[in-house]
Amino acid sequence: MSQDKHERRSAARALRKRLAESDPLASRRAADHARDLPPARIVALYRAMGSELDADALAMTLEAEGRRLCLPVVVQRDAPMQFRAWAPGEPLELDAAGCPAPLPLAEVVDPDLILTPLLAFDRFGGRLGQGGGYYDRTFAERPDALRIGFAYAGQGVERLTLEDHDVRLHGVLTEAGYRDFGISH
Repeated sequence: MSQDKHERRSAARALRKRLAESDPLASRRAADHARDLPPARIVALYRAMGSELDADALAMTLEAEGRRLCLPVVVQRDAPMQFRAWAPGEPLELDAAGCPAPLPLAEVVDPDLILTPLLAFDRFGGRLGQGGGYYDRTFAERPDALRIGFAYAGQGVERLTLEDHDVRLHGVLTEAGYRDFGISH
C-alpha cells in the first residue's frame, strides 16, 4: 500500500471518529432515510466496529419494511465474503477477520443490496475502505448487487484516486439522506 493511501486512511479514520463523537444520533437520522434506498428483497448490513456508522437502527427499520437481512462473513481472509441470514437480536460470533457474524448454521443468502462501511467516499462512487479488500473482492464476485455506502455525510471528499481493483458504489446513505451516484449495474 502506498504511503499516500496509508496517510489518507489514517486521516479519514480520525475524521470519522470526530464525526461519531460529535453526532451520536447520526445513525438514527440515516435510518429515517431507509425508504429512499433502491428496492431490494435481501439487504446486507454490517455490525459496526469502532467509529463506523452503526447500522442497528437501520436494521430495525428495514426489517419493519419487510426486507430480509443478512450480514457478511469472512470465511477465508483472501476470498470474497459470504452472506448469512440474520435478524436483530440473533446471536453472533467472530468470523475469520474478527468481525461479528451470524453463526455457521444460518442460511447462506445472496443479497440484492450490500451496505458497506467506509472511510471516505466521493460523488463519483469512489470508496476508501479499511484496506483489507473484503468488500472489493465481494463486489467483483457479485456485480448485480447494489453497492451502497453507509457513512456520515462528513466523510464525503472531492475525489478519491481509485486503483484497478476498487469497485465503485451505486450510492451512499448518510444522516443527510440517500444519494445515487448514477453508476449502472
